[in-house]
Amino acid sequence: MQPANYNTACPKQGMARKRTRVLVGMSGGVDSSVAAALLVEQGYEVIGVTIKTYNYEDVGGNLGNESSCCSLEGINDARRVCLLLGIPHLVVDFTEPFREQIIEDFVEEYFRGRTPNPCVRCNRAIKWGELLRKADALGADYIATGHYARLVFDAEQGRYRLLRGRDPHKDQSYALWMLPQQFLARTLFPLGELTKEQVRREAQRLGLPIAHKPESFELCFVPDNDYRRFVRQFAPERAERLRGGVILRDGRPIGRHEGYPFYTIGQRRGLGISAPEPLYVLEILPQENALVVGPEQQLYHRGLCAREVNLIAFEALPPEGLRCTAKIRYKDEGAPATAWQDAEGRLWVLFDTPRRAITPGQSVVLYEGEELIGGGVIESWCDEMPFPAVQEELQGACEVHS
Repeated sequence: MQPANYNTACPKQGMARKRTRVLVGMSGGVDSSVAAALLVEQGYEVIGVTIKTYNYEDVGGNLGNESSCCSLEGINDARRVCLLLGIPHLVVDFTEPFREQIIEDFVEEYFRGRTPNPCVRCNRAIKWGELLRKADALGADYIATGHYARLVFDAEQGRYRLLRGRDPHKDQSYALWMLPQQFLARTLFPLGELTKEQVRREAQRLGLPIAHKPESFELCFVPDNDYRRFVRQFAPERAERLRGGVILRDGRPIGRHEGYPFYTIGQRRGLGISAPEPLYVLEILPQENALVVGPEQQLYHRGLCAREVNLIAFEALPPEGLRCTAKIRYKDEGAPATAWQDAEGRLWVLFDTPRRAITPGQSVVLYEGEELIGGGVIESWCDEMPFPAVQEELQGACEVHS
């Protein structure tokens, strides 16, 4: 859906005029470093900012070899790049809001029997919310990041619209669906039109000391990538009390689990169950302290319901529903679906064919071609969900499992 005056040459992303001041979030990696360097070349007044999001002695794990974003090594690498570029470098301490809004929510979600997506929340609350407050304090017009995504301005609708990054293998738009219009209006994505290979070449051309630095894929505050260890360390007494039963869909007991927060939907390994066929985690029931397991075919469902909805392309989805491609996890290629909202604003998605392991706590993100329409946090999966002629028919339309 592309209006006639779909403006891909958004004025704010042209050459800088009057030394527009930009805060660039710098993790010390290749992407954010090149983003800062390109903005300097374009004439912006750039300030590099590295955010400290956690106390290293509190998170445990890979303390002797910190390499994730926001790590000590990352801070030092960002400082080296800023020195080379001749721009100021600041380290800002967001440990308190990060702990309250990201880490505590991350742990609590597992105790609710859900699988959280902390990077999505961090983008909205910290990397944009807190960083924009810092930008205001420093008199900066925009913030910029090294995300592989693109922004365009729809003059007819008066809205910024979010597109996939040009590099399909590096597109990071999925993790940005929570950003509201007021955040997008003050955002620059210098790498949106580039591929990762081109960014590496730019880093070499610019002589950046991190040109060959490997990428980091783990959660910044879980440097050993072991969320189970982290949850146990963060809430040891709660975790210890949660050993319980493993049951089949009909309620028959089949084994014991080590604590339901330490399992995810679709998990097969580590269940400690002997059965004639492979069994997978189908549901997590916190109130019963139980895992429901079953054969793989029972992991497939036709639809889902999501809350905390944020739409970027529109104020609301069209009443007749929207045909789209829906992704239910970051590495998901997406699948054809119909999406609509009910009177409470909840997002309902009905897939053309059943999807495997729809997981509460993860994000469902809607696309129309290259454009990200919006998303929500998955609340539940559903099987019987006929597309309603009127919104009221949604009430009680399907058996819900969360």
